[in-house]
Amino acid sequence: MPGPVDASTKFEPEFGWAKLPHPMTFKEATSVAVDSEDTVYIFNRGKSPVIVFDRDGNYRSHWGEGDFDRPHGIRTDAEDNLYLIDDIAHMVEKRTRDGKLLMRIGERGKAADWQQGEPFNRPTDVAAHPGSGDIFVSDGYGNSRVHRFSAHGEHQLSWGEPGSRPGQFSLPHNIALLGDDRVIVCDREDFRLQVFTLDGEFVDQVISHRPIAIYSGPNAGSNIYVAEAGAPPVQAGVKRLGLDVVIYDSDLNEVGRFGNELGGEGVDQFLAPHGMAVDSTGSVYIAEVSYTAHGSQLDPPREVVSLRKWNRVSG
Repeated sequence: MPGPVDASTKFEPEFGWAKLPHPMTFKEATSVAVDSEDTVYIFNRGKSPVIVFDRDGNYRSHWGEGDFDRPHGIRTDAEDNLYLIDDIAHMVEKRTRDGKLLMRIGERGKAADWQQGEPFNRPTDVAAHPGSGDIFVSDGYGNSRVHRFSAHGEHQLSWGEPGSRPGQFSLPHNIALLGDDRVIVCDREDFRLQVFTLDGEFVDQVISHRPIAIYSGPNAGSNIYVAEAGAPPVQAGVKRLGLDVVIYDSDLNEVGRFGNELGGEGVDQFLAPHGMAVDSTGSVYIAEVSYTAHGSQLDPPREVVSLRKWNRVSG
């Protein structure tokens, strides 16, 4: 695994990494996970919700037809199990790498009361503690909470409420573990990252442009990778407002970033980053909800690029 990212580290985009067999499509990739063997899992909104590739982008398998209402997030744990978030179905599932259901938290299709704090109302992301296996869920679209469950799915505690003060949230969209004692949350519409103890005590925060996706797993070393969403329509076309990946050290100091200053369909651009993972070589995979944000608004509507790979080439 490469060392920590610093000012000398360079990343370059790779065009057409995923070799999808005809006529399979993503429609749009919502999220991506990488296991300990660098197998890549793409959670998407096409006909095959989970599509599996090897590290070179060769298709290996797919599964999940009919099992999900609207794919949103996917993560791996220390044992290479997969955790999948379905926001419209209000559920989190734990599955094996070939799709066998191991556990479900939440009742499919049953939402908790909107913004009242009980799990779940359109959850967004999940992280599993590498030691205890405890499960942390950001409950973001219809709630402003983080929930902590045991490894067996028993609810332990929750924290957060609507607002912009420390410990409050305006759409907690992605979540990750920092080491074995902290939780970091992409508080998207408050334009910040918030850090907490495992029991939900506020520790720190840092400004970020609509942070929407985060990775701080084993392949990140001491770094934290954050993808930033773009500007609202009133600022469309303004340079340097999100649509990039920012890399921090463990103290939340920025040490690098990549992406074009403007969004678009170019190989070095982003349209709507939404989920992210890093493999053992330091390569970064970014899933984009580009059909929702862009392709569906074209005349005629069309699928546009929704999976990016940037290779670490130096540093």
